[in-house]
Amino acid sequence: MENGTITIKGIFEDMLTIVNIFENREVLRSTYTPDYLPHRSDQVKALATVLVSALRGETPSNVLIYGKTGTGKTAVAKHVGQELERTGEVYGNPCVVIYINCEVVDTQYRLLASLARFLEKEIPMTGWPTDQVYTEFKNALDSDRRIAIIMLDEVDKLIDKGDDVLYNLTRINSDLKKAKVSLIGITNDLKFTEFLDPRVKSSLGEEEIIFPPYDANQLRDILQERAKMAFKQGVLEETVIPLCAAYAAQEHGDARRALDLLRVSGEIAERAKSSKVLELHVKQAQEKIETDRIVEVVKTLPTQSKLVLLSAVLLCYNGDSNITTGEAYNVYKQMSRIIGVEILTQRRVTDLISELDMLGILNATVVSKGRYGRTKEISLSVPIDSTTKVLFEDYRLKQLEGYKPPNQTKLYA
Repeated sequence: MENGTITIKGIFEDMLTIVNIFENREVLRSTYTPDYLPHRSDQVKALATVLVSALRGETPSNVLIYGKTGTGKTAVAKHVGQELERTGEVYGNPCVVIYINCEVVDTQYRLLASLARFLEKEIPMTGWPTDQVYTEFKNALDSDRRIAIIMLDEVDKLIDKGDDVLYNLTRINSDLKKAKVSLIGITNDLKFTEFLDPRVKSSLGEEEIIFPPYDANQLRDILQERAKMAFKQGVLEETVIPLCAAYAAQEHGDARRALDLLRVSGEIAERAKSSKVLELHVKQAQEKIETDRIVEVVKTLPTQSKLVLLSAVLLCYNGDSNITTGEAYNVYKQMSRIIGVEILTQRRVTDLISELDMLGILNATVVSKGRYGRTKEISLSVPIDSTTKVLFEDYRLKQLEGYKPPNQTKLYA
């Protein structure tokens, strides 16, 4: 910096001279498919047992894979899929595995177009009748003798718009002469099948594989396995991996969370020009990830929920440690009038407070006021500054930036 001005020249060279503690940080990302999956041999074996019939030229049963986020569902499915393709080549029984993430490809048209494109058919992103796209995909698939395994990750996102496409795909084998199709649905919604047409439910869930959450010891093994590839030797303080595993075990045994935590800890250490990743860096990473998660949740809240949250935030800014639902409701009503949105009843606002509690943004506790009945006391579970910043990014709430609750002398910072 010269006279308060940043000199840009050489800025990247300076950054590249920092001690690099990573060997390959990509192995700590959820998109990486490892060759070895600790503590998932039962699930690997269960899926392989179903799919092995493809190597004999028979159609494997359709499979539904259940489990919470970060329990290894996608990694196992991709791993077994790659091995199936490789073995199919060796034995002369061609198997093609098509992986689709239904959070991205979330409509019947897009899904069929993506499947057809995988088989090198030119399909526009929109414009054709869906029946025509289905026919193109079916003909492309049937142009050769092969078995196609279609993996639909986050399949529950697809049925939000109806299960017609699943109905068609579970019936496609009756229309094929040379090829055969098997479906693998992957979901973290255990109630997913309740919303399906009974015919689709029975044919999609011919086999079911459950992925339980990892415990802290299992997460430790997973992290140690990846850390060997991700970091240079000897850069991790001994307590780093156990601490990452312990934090993630509290979050329903989520391996993805544990890997993120280890990677972010390394990145924080790197930025601090530390030659080692320390326990301190893990604690900072945990805070950062938690704040980022909350920021994402707050961003996606409906306007009414944002207003309720803002009421609590502003009361906290003004030094109220024990906020009651009544106080929050009064502030909410005034702000609703200012920005011209419908004022909900106090009961409905209390429901929204309960929802924010479930999301981990507020903490709402029922307290007794003796003969005056019971009320809920609210406290924030999120950092005030970053939450306020996100709330005011919403253009409808922007005009409340100068607002302060009545009967308060101290203006929030």
